[in-house]
Amino acid sequence: MPFTWSGRATQTLSAAALSALLLTSAMKHFREPAFFHQVVPDFLCRDDSGDRPNGPFAVMTRDEWVALSGLLEAGAAFGLLFPATRKAAAAGVTAMFMVFLAGHADALRRAYGPAGTPGQRKVHTARLPLQVPLILWAWSLRKPALTWPAGRRVAGLWP
Repeated sequence: MPFTWSGRATQTLSAAALSALLLTSAMKHFREPAFFHQVVPDFLCRDDSGDRPNGPFAVMTRDEWVALSGLLEAGAAFGLLFPATRKAAAAGVTAMFMVFLAGHADALRRAYGPAGTPGQRKVHTARLPLQVPLILWAWSLRKPALTWPAGRRVAGLWP
């Protein structure tokens, strides 16, 4: 019997793959929070040491922002797994990745500043453009799955 592949199966596999990526990242937020510290802009981070004044958006510490984003990623990952919540979760993930763009741009700016290191420059130069395919991937999951007529093979993939 020939193998058939539906648009729904493709979307489910894609959603599961993005979900796995988000869950892996969410776990890393709690195992290695320092990895994410550089992508949280300073103006969002409350500093209770008195070294610098807190701005109007500095409502949480850097660790709290990292933990919150990890929780959001985990929640979105589960939302992507269920067709009933996939569209809303995909819209949320898209928005989340777009917000993360600001953090990655700020980290890149600081990496090329006087305190930046060559390693930071490499990492953040690679991380910023990675957001574009992630945004497009999450956005693509908002659309309903394409359905193929029963028994029809996907052209060009199988004889």
